[in-house]
Amino acid sequence: MDLGTIGFLGGGNMAGALIRGLVEGGSVAKDRIVASDVKSERLAWLTEHYGIRTTSDNHALAREVDILVVSVKPQVVGKVLSPLGGDLKPGALVVSVAAGVSIAALETFFPPHTRVVRTMPNTPAIVRAGATAIAPGSHATGDDLARAKALFEAVGRAVILDETMLDAVTGMSGSGPAYLMLIIEALADGGVKVGLHRDTALMLAAQTVFGSAKLLLETGEHPGRLKDMVTSPGGTAIAGLHTLESGALRKTLMDAVESATHRARQLGAELDKKLGVVREDS
Repeated sequence: MDLGTIGFLGGGNMAGALIRGLVEGGSVAKDRIVASDVKSERLAWLTEHYGIRTTSDNHALAREVDILVVSVKPQVVGKVLSPLGGDLKPGALVVSVAAGVSIAALETFFPPHTRVVRTMPNTPAIVRAGATAIAPGSHATGDDLARAKALFEAVGRAVILDETMLDAVTGMSGSGPAYLMLIIEALADGGVKVGLHRDTALMLAAQTVFGSAKLLLETGEHPGRLKDMVTSPGGTAIAGLHTLESGALRKTLMDAVESATHRARQLGAELDKKLGVVREDS
């Protein structure tokens, strides 16, 4: 699929992950990727590592590209986008990775009928193992969604959802890497407690989580069935599972996703209010 020229408005970690995925995967030629950022050293780094073009002129960037990826921090979206609306190339697609900034808010910064897609990626995109949810704006077409999906599949897996589901995605896969890092750290601590060297325990814990996730994705089996494959009658796994169930691990993780989702909704409402957008559910 021809994605055209892609411009990254902001060259931080997520932009860098997407650029790396596109370049290394051969999805887009280097000379068709351009990034802008306020930090000249970051632009120099992107050029050195990926061979893309860079600029400090956001207006020139917006006028050139076919897909404008809004990859600045949510708190500065208004400041960055407000001067750019009239500079957007006719027919360009706007793709946002700014967490919590609603489609309604994004659409206010651009001319009427601008096609906008909002996304919620996560940090494993940095190693091309990301999980991204994509939601269409009021004027986005099926082709726009296909192009946005191709963009994020360069750094992992992507699904198309209604915008109302993005807070739930933020609470689960967006925040999920933090939960899993805590789990990996705890598993490693357990290994150290029973005699393993710290480095060995950490490697084995991380590889176990990685391998288990890969096994689930590649087999398509229900996690309960894969769990039962390890759980022999009267064996070690069932003893450990009993301890986890006694500690309410399932409930704790479910509560964590729910709490993070509620917080995502709260932050989104605060951003909309700051940007002058009236929410339909307010």
